[in-house]
Amino acid sequence: MTGTRREGFPYAPLLVWALTRTVLLLFVFRVFVFPGPDVASDVTVIYQGWYEVLRTGTFPLDDVTWQYPPAAALPVLSPALLPFLDYTSAFFVLALLADLLVFALLGYAGRRPGKSPRGAWVWVAGVALLGPTVYARYDVMVTAVAVAALLAGVRHPRAMGALAGFGALLKVWPVLVLVGAAKGSAGRAWGTAAVTVGGLGLLAGVAMPGAFSFLAYQRNRGTEVESLGSLVFHVARHFGWEGEVLLNYGSVEFLGPHVGLVSGAALLLTAVAFGWMLLWRLCAKRFLAHTLAEAAFVAGLMFTVTSRVISPQYMVWLVGLAAVCLCFRGTRMTRPAALVLAAALVTVLEFPVFFSHVVASDAIGVALLVARNGLLVAATLLAARELWRGTVSQPPPTVPPQATRSKASLASS
Repeated sequence: MTGTRREGFPYAPLLVWALTRTVLLLFVFRVFVFPGPDVASDVTVIYQGWYEVLRTGTFPLDDVTWQYPPAAALPVLSPALLPFLDYTSAFFVLALLADLLVFALLGYAGRRPGKSPRGAWVWVAGVALLGPTVYARYDVMVTAVAVAALLAGVRHPRAMGALAGFGALLKVWPVLVLVGAAKGSAGRAWGTAAVTVGGLGLLAGVAMPGAFSFLAYQRNRGTEVESLGSLVFHVARHFGWEGEVLLNYGSVEFLGPHVGLVSGAALLLTAVAFGWMLLWRLCAKRFLAHTLAEAAFVAGLMFTVTSRVISPQYMVWLVGLAAVCLCFRGTRMTRPAALVLAAALVTVLEFPVFFSHVVASDAIGVALLVARNGLLVAATLLAARELWRGTVSQPPPTVPPQATRSKASLASS
């Protein structure tokens, strides 16, 4: 039966993955120079600096750029696993392996009954479109944990909870994979996640000073120049706004009059997004196999769009979540996923290719931000509508009358 057949081995996406990732490696290793600022500076300067501090047995307490939960120390320290390579080269190789792990998980899932290889293709295309920045940040490693959690969640809620809890200690957002857990398994998933976060968090706090110092630095962040709220100041600069653009808390942010107001509005929108997700959870009547991934995708979109910061690496999260959705044949997220892929293409143009134009708030920079953030907003609204329709408002599909009559006649005969 077609409903139980397996797809063939994904040779085509594997070949495209190998070709595109070879190109990315050539860029991050500087064999070819990618346009714009050097995307590897986070690894060569920031990560390697943290690495030296973490090796002494403490978190970077005096570094305001350290804004991550305690388990983030693991990917920063991970290049030590490859002592035959220098720090930067080892990090790039490990990022490549995390990318390969995601591809393998999606490729395996896509071959199972009722699944589709489209998820693997979304991952192959999305990472390629984002360019070498993917390998110069540890977000691809976090995304691997979140993807594994989602794919495990349909059958193994406790495994999903453990992975989501661990992911939350890497970069918080993977906890979003739990929002769509079916009512029968939600308690086990959330309970395991809580135990994982509590246990590992306590261990980190005892083992190394400053495990949760990142909370204060996150609270003091402003409005980053690529965020949705930043468009207010990009336009206001052309009308005499007296603020400035500076490197602040590890990212390029707007500082000056009314920045606090816009940052506060972003936090309010995040609260509204949380309220919508809670309302959806209370109203949802149907939890299908793909609902878990779709809810995580919607939550990821909402909390990315409303954030005070939309760094290019955040797009890796959305590509991963979209890819898991499209592993399921019955998903309603095909169009939102396509919008995310389009946003990935615009993202590589706004950073790093034309980032100087973004910082200058000129016509090119503003147009790119309007396009990228507009695509993300459209994807968010469309995905939220599809999730609501699929689980709350639309009744389940019914058997056509003619099919019912045919079945009755066959039974009588």
